[in-house]
Amino acid sequence: MAASSKTASARSETKLVQELADILDKSGLAELEYETDAVAIRLSRVTGATPVMAAAPAVSALAAAAPTPAPAEPAAVANPADHKGAVTSPMVGTVYTAPEPGAAEFVSEGDTVKAGQTLFIVEAMKVMNPIIAPTAGKVTKIFVQNAQPIEFGEALAIIE
Repeated sequence: MAASSKTASARSETKLVQELADILDKSGLAELEYETDAVAIRLSRVTGATPVMAAAPAVSALAAAAPTPAPAEPAAVANPADHKGAVTSPMVGTVYTAPEPGAAEFVSEGDTVKAGQTLFIVEAMKVMNPIIAPTAGKVTKIFVQNAQPIEFGEALAIIE
């Protein structure tokens, strides 16, 4: 590969990392993964610090800045993550339904929540990431149990 080609590629990758870091900042996520056939990038935020780039093996599907809800449909949806009120996991990790062992759960089915209220915590690479309610409403279904492993995009709960 020619030197100018390597330089252009490095600039392109640097620009991509900067754009992903901007998405991480604007969305308030603690972690973001991006993967193609050529590159796998994982950005994590350490509490109180700026986003950091870390090497990561190809783990899951392409991560988006925020899950996009599907068009409005009746309550019975084949894939719960496609429900218009689904709260999905922004990362792979372990979900916790309470702030610490033995404590009361953040929310239960039937609870009314406010936008921004903590619903769960997802631990990924020893970093605890709060999962907050994107909108106010009633928690009609919770799909996860405490200390359960979860995947990116997996439905955690439904808020209607």
